[in-house]
Amino acid sequence: MPTLTMSAPLIISLILISTYLTTTNAAFSEQSLIMLPTEKLTHLHFYYHDIRNNKNPTVVQIINTPKDVPNGFGTTFVMDDAMTEGPKLSSKEVGRAQGLFALASLQDLGMAMLTNFAFTEGIYEGSTLSMLGRNPISEQNREMPIVGGTGVFRFARGYAIANSVTSISTQEHFIVEYNITVYHP
Repeated sequence: MPTLTMSAPLIISLILISTYLTTTNAAFSEQSLIMLPTEKLTHLHFYYHDIRNNKNPTVVQIINTPKDVPNGFGTTFVMDDAMTEGPKLSSKEVGRAQGLFALASLQDLGMAMLTNFAFTEGIYEGSTLSMLGRNPISEQNREMPIVGGTGVFRFARGYAIANSVTSISTQEHFIVEYNITVYHP
């Protein structure tokens, strides 16, 4: 019967082999099966600010559609919005929400959103999260997928819950509260 000290190297070797397997599919691709270490669960909470004035806009319409198209279908915008800790624009800025969104529904006010949350403060400085999904803007508790990230959030996946802060928003300054939950290495 092998002793514990003799079987320890064998066990370690088997673990190393099982956590890194590589297969070659063709000259241009290689697949690896790597077991990731335990993942972290992170919750983020911030507000972003759409500024739609003529002086310093953070949202600009880049495509307009004919007036007879229902719900502004096809209208497209680009944004670079401040992300803050609190609902007021004067709150500490923690990053920028940058991306595109378009009115993409003939039946309701549904947007297709492509947003990168670029963090500029704290332990997440230099990292990003990417959100891509449908945003039914007339509803509260809108859920959209987080599909990736960079830096601390490399390989991130999760979801964002968006809520319009209508009590203090105006036509020129629209505020959205975000609660994001992500798994990442």
